[in-house]
Amino acid sequence: MKLKEELPWSDPEKAARRLIKYAQEFKPTQDGRIYVEVLNRPFIDQDKATPAQYTAGMKCAKDRGWLEPMHESGTFTRITEAGRQVEPFKDEGAS
Repeated sequence: MKLKEELPWSDPEKAARRLIKYAQEFKPTQDGRIYVEVLNRPFIDQDKATPAQYTAGMKCAKDRGWLEPMHESGTFTRITEAGRQVEPFKDEGAS
């Protein structure tokens, strides 16, 4: 018996691709900044991911060169040209 619906976010690449989807949809503010709440709020609240899955997804996106490293303040990142070209993760149940 399954007690909880299985979500794909335990795979860091799928999590990174979902985060890239949110980054691609956002119109960046000054200097191309994407504030972390633009990424973590829908990922955790709507997609029902955990903070650990968010962290793993962000690390994967940074390691693959899709997002710049988080600013030292921890408040924003920027999407790279490679990140703009990434096919975001979509599933059948995605809205």
